Amino acid sequence: MDKDSNLYTFLFAAFMVLVVATVLAYTSQSLKVLQNENIRKEKMQNILSSVGINVSRDESEELYKKYITNELALRIDGSINEKISPFSDIVLAKELKKDYKNQHFPLYIAEIDSAKYYIMELRGNGLWNAIWGYISLKNDLNTIKGVSFDHKGETAGLGAEITKDWFQESFIDEKVFNNDGELIGITVLKGNNDPKNENKDDHKVDAISGSTITGDGVTSMIKERLNNYLPYFEKLNLNSKMD
Repeated sequence: MDKDSNLYTFLFAAFMVLVVATVLAYTSQSLKVLQNENIRKEKMQNILSSVGINVSRDESEELYKKYITNELALRIDGSINEKISPFSDIVLAKELKKDYKNQHFPLYIAEIDSAKYYIMELRGNGLWNAIWGYISLKNDLNTIKGVSFDHKGETAGLGAEITKDWFQESFIDEKVFNNDGELIGITVLKGNNDPKNENKDDHKVDAISGSTITGDGVTSMIKERLNNYLPYFEKLNLNSKMD
């Protein structure tokens, strides 16, 4: 074939397009597998972080299997749907778009040094976009063991501070129920009278300066999400009394 002909030029161009497209498609698929694996391990990291176990991404799977003893997909009535995996099948961002009565609520149970912790997934709204995370309760189903927060678009140095240790550590040992058994949650409060966070029974933590809306989002997210677990908690309390 004449290499100077239009046909040759067209066929060569078409061949190169096909080769490049094939390489790009293969690369994209390969990277997607790697990306999904990283997301899966990061999720394990965040769940573990809420109970005070901070590990690298490479360590996360081994320690997740060691400490997370159960994964439950709860219905709104507190029953368990054993047909789906809360870790693999529930994407909370999509779940929230469903009719409320058809939603599921992921619950992870950890056992560390013979102590049991209940870990719940959170999702809400910050100033600019979604915020999310995990909160764990001790076996009394009232005292916070720890939290892990993240965000999509909060402002660096302001709302993005919800990811910092100093903010997340302020939630440790706070109570989410009052003395009457009413779910209060935790209020992120500007001008909190307990800035050193020494009072663990006031249901409050100090707000991030200049980030009122993000703080309000954290407040609302915790109470709204925990409220969905009350039927299950009630069943646990009833069973413990019967035992």
